[in-house]
Amino acid sequence: MKSLWIAGGLLVGLGMGSPALAQPAYGSYLGVGGSFGLSDGNVFVGEGRTTSVLLSGRYKFLEVPVSLRAQVLVGNSTAFVPTISFDIPVNFDTDIYIGAGAALSNTAEVTPVGNRNSFVLQPGIDYAIPNSNLVVFGNAIFAFDAYRSRSGTATSLQTGLGFRF
Repeated sequence: MKSLWIAGGLLVGLGMGSPALAQPAYGSYLGVGGSFGLSDGNVFVGEGRTTSVLLSGRYKFLEVPVSLRAQVLVGNSTAFVPTISFDIPVNFDTDIYIGAGAALSNTAEVTPVGNRNSFVLQPGIDYAIPNSNLVVFGNAIFAFDAYRSRSGTATSLQTGLGFRF
């Protein structure tokens, strides 16, 4: 007869394998979506709120809670935002993360993350839709000292749909 015991809130049948523990949403993905600038740098011409098409990617390291992420914001001008993130599982399908990296947008035209190369913080969430290869993602980007003509933080929101592989 197999005995049962409760450990850490999980009911485990001895001799029947290990319990499943919450892990960050599995898989790397490529996705598309939109980027929406929230900062209004309209003190100078050309530094108002902008929107862009978003191309996004995540490479998930399966053994550690770390991911490499990259986002390309394409609009009147283009910005590239590579980050490395620490992933925190909420449940089997969802994880939240905090990333750090750079916004590379040294252009005359403003993007949702400014128009100057800058340091960024990127909090976000990934939700893997059950029984599919789709991921809904969203994040914010805080780009510090992101404008050429003045000191200021550019803030933007990104959201989209990704395909896990």
